[in-house]
Amino acid sequence: MPGSRSIAVVTDSTASLPDEVATERGIVVLPLQVVIGADSFDESSPEATPERVAEALRDYRPVSTSRPTPAAFADLYDRLARSGTKQVLSIHLSGDMSGTFESAQLAARDVGVRVVCVDSRQVGVATGYAALAAADAVGRGASVEEAAEAARRRADASSSYFYVDTLEYLRRGGRIGAAAALLGGALAVKPILTIEDGVVSSLEKVRTSGRALARLAELAIEAAQGQQVDVCVAHLANPDRAGSLAADLATRLAEQLGGREVWCAEVGAVLGAHVGPGTIAVCISPRL
Repeated sequence: MPGSRSIAVVTDSTASLPDEVATERGIVVLPLQVVIGADSFDESSPEATPERVAEALRDYRPVSTSRPTPAAFADLYDRLARSGTKQVLSIHLSGDMSGTFESAQLAARDVGVRVVCVDSRQVGVATGYAALAAADAVGRGASVEEAAEAARRRADASSSYFYVDTLEYLRRGGRIGAAAALLGGALAVKPILTIEDGVVSSLEKVRTSGRALARLAELAIEAAQGQQVDVCVAHLANPDRAGSLAADLATRLAEQLGGREVWCAEVGAVLGAHVGPGTIAVCISPRL
């Protein structure tokens, strides 16, 4: 808990913030749940690692996810209020992709502290960057409304691109949106996808994973547009290709990174359950 801080920033585990970063910036993270077979676990628990999710998917065992309940949000908001928080800024993944934002809104109506909820319209670390922007604004003395606007601006400016080995996992979870048009040719191509207006959207198709990796790099460079940016490369069970992409972008975007590292990590278990093993993703987020 952020102690007596008057404005607390809350996000969910799909924001993919490293624990040490969230702690340092005073961001409180509420986990989503991963369901493997008949067992439900909090994301990031020892029982719900990305590796275990990838293994279960490969073995055709049922894997699904669930949002935090309104009661879980209400309990968190009440604990923050008891610790001295006067207002809460709760920033979450796209409401079109998960009921997490709805749970936050429902809880906000019934707690004894003011809660401002922000739908980032993003997924993954793009939501994390929005939460970081809000935390930075709060640290500068911004009001909760100003911090919420900083989060929205950062989320709107961020671009996410990814390829998957198959669209089957996205199809199972009902989260492919406009990408459904690619299903007929999914076995023959590597679909490159993006997040557009809060949903997964098809961008283009390439023939090989090597070309997909090169295209992700090109899209990231285009999205950076000469700005100062933060960059994250994420993957599920594909560390070598992710590391290669991160190293390439660290070199090609060195001036725009300003000495900051390219984050490179495995996606969390919840996102991994929907994209499947082999996925590579890149997020470019301008530092506004």
